[in-house]
Amino acid sequence: MTLRPRALEARLRRLKDVARRLRSYRDRGADRLAKDEDLAWLVERGLQLGCEVVLDTANHIVAGAFGRAAKTYEQMLDVLGTEAVISSELRADLCGLGGFRNVLVHDYLELDPARVIAALEKVPEQFDRFASELHAWLARRG
Repeated sequence: MTLRPRALEARLRRLKDVARRLRSYRDRGADRLAKDEDLAWLVERGLQLGCEVVLDTANHIVAGAFGRAAKTYEQMLDVLGTEAVISSELRADLCGLGGFRNVLVHDYLELDPARVIAALEKVPEQFDRFASELHAWLARRG
């Protein structure tokens, strides 16, 4: 697989948009989120989409830039950390993102609203940092 910077840029633009939308939902307040099913659905979908973009982007870089295959989401993110694509701080912050994605996708019937609210408090900024650090990595590559 070949690294395709334009495809990465498109993913990162989408991720920034997801983060922006999630912040706007967060600004409506946790109380409203807990009571408004439609808003909760939007937030869950946004969180899922953002996770998918991060993990898809990580997979593309691991395969395209480093010619490696990772068996798990955490391994993909580990490669990004060890190869200095993302900072060790961001890697630590993204720990568990793959598991959270799986909960959103597969365990939606048992999804804890408090966990969604907690994720909404921090994830938009993590998505922004991921996009920023990847832009910087792409710029260093030339």
